[in-house]
Amino acid sequence: MSLFDLQTPALVLDLARVKRNAGRAASLARRSGVELRPHVKTHKCAEIARLQTEGFSGALTVSTLAEARWFAERGFTDITYAVPIEPGKFGQAVELARRCERLALITDDPDIPAQLDEAARRAGITLPLFLKVDCGYHRCGVEPHAPEALEIPRRISDSRNLSFAGVLTHAGHSYHCTSQEEVLALARHERDLMVGFAGTLRGEGMEVPVVSIGSTPTVCAVDHLEGVNEIRPGNYIFFDAFQATLGSCRFDDCALTVLASVVHRDRVRRKVVIDAGAIALSKDRGAVELEPSCGYGRVLDVEGNELNLRVDAVSQEHGQIRVEDEATFELLRVGSRVRVLANHSCLTAAQHPYYNVLEGERVVDRWEIQGGW
Repeated sequence: MSLFDLQTPALVLDLARVKRNAGRAASLARRSGVELRPHVKTHKCAEIARLQTEGFSGALTVSTLAEARWFAERGFTDITYAVPIEPGKFGQAVELARRCERLALITDDPDIPAQLDEAARRAGITLPLFLKVDCGYHRCGVEPHAPEALEIPRRISDSRNLSFAGVLTHAGHSYHCTSQEEVLALARHERDLMVGFAGTLRGEGMEVPVVSIGSTPTVCAVDHLEGVNEIRPGNYIFFDAFQATLGSCRFDDCALTVLASVVHRDRVRRKVVIDAGAIALSKDRGAVELEPSCGYGRVLDVEGNELNLRVDAVSQEHGQIRVEDEATFELLRVGSRVRVLANHSCLTAAQHPYYNVLEGERVVDRWEIQGGW
């Protein structure tokens, strides 16, 4: 099957690029002596998870309990649920833990250990629980100098049915960096803060089994990982226009595009409309701090060559492209096809039910994407 045989919009996955990206991260982990626990929220796909974890333990990071259940049913039974656990999800977590070799949870709340310990006691299980640390992102987590940073690990360690899994962070603010030098500085800060904080906890007599870090920008930039046990990047497996603009990768490392058809042309307004809008692309504007005109995706031809166009506006099922060049406008007739390089591949992938797997110029398979919470 070729790309011209697909109904549009369609999610297209370049298999060679995925394998290349997986290999680079695996090499970094082996070279650094750390466990690779990829964040599968990026793709939500068992086949891709198997590519990522080949030669490793098969450990995964997830962002929903639905992801955790879905991957556990497909043989991935060492899972970290990397969103702070709340009491309404205790029952689901306990049930899932019974089916997993290891289900680790995270918290940054002093009240959660006692409540979770009681739920685990009633279920007759022991749950590993990480402390979520804020390394500067300020979304979730406890700052290392706060009193809770010592109090929460003590409460976990003193619990009968919890085990202190270690410390975990996510440098999500790396996405706001404007240069690779800035990313490197932030990556060093993430690593050094976490390694230093783990040392503080050990000095207080607590065991810290795992120091877990990693966003795609910081993992791609960091100079060494001494003192770290585990990295959890996710986006690296696809990359996207944001990461390429930031410098985490090259544009020809980006593996995910949306195939779309031209459905309307307006010569007076120099506008071309495609059948991929917010539902197919997401509304993520990407690296606006680096490229204010990034729009909602870069427009490529069917072979993947840059057309120097952006999707300038989206509604639910329409994407609008301004085309000043006359020769390019003539190419984009109604029915012709383009591929849109996603600004944020994680959000784009989550909009679709499956990947159309591209090997060379042929679509060779269709891989399911898990959905829901």
